[in-house]
This record gives sequence, structure tokens and C-alpha cells, in this order.
Amino acid sequence: MKQFKIWFKSIAVAFSMYSKIPMPRFVWKSEDMKYHLCFFPWIGALIGVLEVVWYQISCSWQTSFLSLCVMAAIPLLVTGGFHVDGFLDTCDALHSYQSMEKKREILKDPHIGAFAVLSLLTAVLLGLGFLSVISEPEAILAFAFSFFLSRCLSGLSVVLWKSAHDGMLQTSALTADKKCVAVVLAVQLLIGSVALFVLTGWYGLAALGCLFCSFLYYRWMSHKQFGGITGDLAGYFVTTSELAVVIGLGVLSLL
Repeated sequence: MKQFKIWFKSIAVAFSMYSKIPMPRFVWKSEDMKYHLCFFPWIGALIGVLEVVWYQISCSWQTSFLSLCVMAAIPLLVTGGFHVDGFLDTCDALHSYQSMEKKREILKDPHIGAFAVLSLLTAVLLGLGFLSVISEPEAILAFAFSFFLSRCLSGLSVVLWKSAHDGMLQTSALTADKKCVAVVLAVQLLIGSVALFVLTGWYGLAALGCLFCSFLYYRWMSHKQFGGITGDLAGYFVTTSELAVVIGLGVLSLL
């Protein structure tokens, strides 16, 4: 019973930290933080389910642009823009072309600059553009899976890679039962990847390719430019990897 309570609290912590879904309120203890990253991908699963449900509702509508805008907005509505905030800060830091230490300081700056705005605008336009050419049900399902799988990879990076500085991400890493979390996330990633390929075929393979290429770039960029990962960089990865999947699926749909 005690273990069940710990896991339930871990779910509540994960959804409280990484989404806008209302959760029961309680004082967080280190024990409650041990396994919360195991349930981080579940937020992506919820987003994916909502995307598929919305697609089923709106696929016969004539106002396709409205449907696309809602599909693009669903992740923001569920997460409150949590990961996009990290994307904005990271874009500002990367485009500053300053020293590693200065880039870390930019990540902590609560303000956003012109490069962040331009990067977000570019991402939105590319996302909507390539999403507009995705019509096959298998491609939509692959798109939906990406939200779950990107968070599996992001969670693995938190417990396996070096942190660049103190912050919420390092707190999550230090309080987590790293071995257990890594195993649970890896199992979820494996099951999700196999299910994706079985259900969607080439679309799933394209989505997986985009996700893992984004993950490799994230590893290289974070350690070369910042000396490790931060919460902002993890948010940058989630955002860019999901955009990469949309672009990959869009290109495959056009072939």
C-alpha cells in the first residue's frame, strides 16, 4: 500500500511539474520525487490521445486551417508552454555566439530576445506548413506517438547526462532513483517504438529516425555549447524533436 501511494504521488508530481492538468495538492518530499520522471512520458501520451481524438472529430471539416491550429495548440494547452519556454531561452543563448558561461547566464535570463521570437515564429510556420500535408491516419498516429517518445528520451537524458548548472533539472536528477527511472523509461521507449513501427510502418520509422537524430544533436549541442544539460535545453529538445517529426512525416507524405 505504501509503494502504491509513492507511485501515485510520483504521478501527481510529474503532472504538476510538466503540465497544467490539476493534481491533488500535498507537500512534496524527496521520496515523492524519486520516480516522477517515470511518468513524464504519460503527459506526452495524453497529448497524443487528444491529437488523435481531435483529428477524428475534425478530419471531415472544411475549415482545415482551424483544425491545424487546434492540433498545434493542444501541446501548449496541456503543458502550459513549459517546453517552449526552454526553446526560447536556448535559441537566444545559441544565437548570442558568446562564451559557454555567458550562454548559461542567458538561459537564466527571464526576458526573451529577437532571436527567440524569430525562432518560435519559424517553428510555428514550419510546423503548420508540414502538418497541413499530413493526411494519412498512420502519419497522424506517428505524429501522436512522438509526444510520448520525445519525453522518454528527454527523461533519459536527465538521469544519464551531466547537468550544466544547478536548477530544477539537477534537482530532479539528484532526487530521482536513477537506475529505476532509466530502466522504466527505456522499457517505455522500447515498447512505444515497437508499437509505433508495427502500427504505422514507414511513417513510424521516419518518426523514430527524426527523434533519434534530434536526440543525438541534443547530446552534442548541449555538451559542446553549455557543458551539460539544463531544464531549458531539455525543453528545447522536446520542442525541436517534435517539430522534426512533423517535418519528416510531412516530407514522407509528399513523396
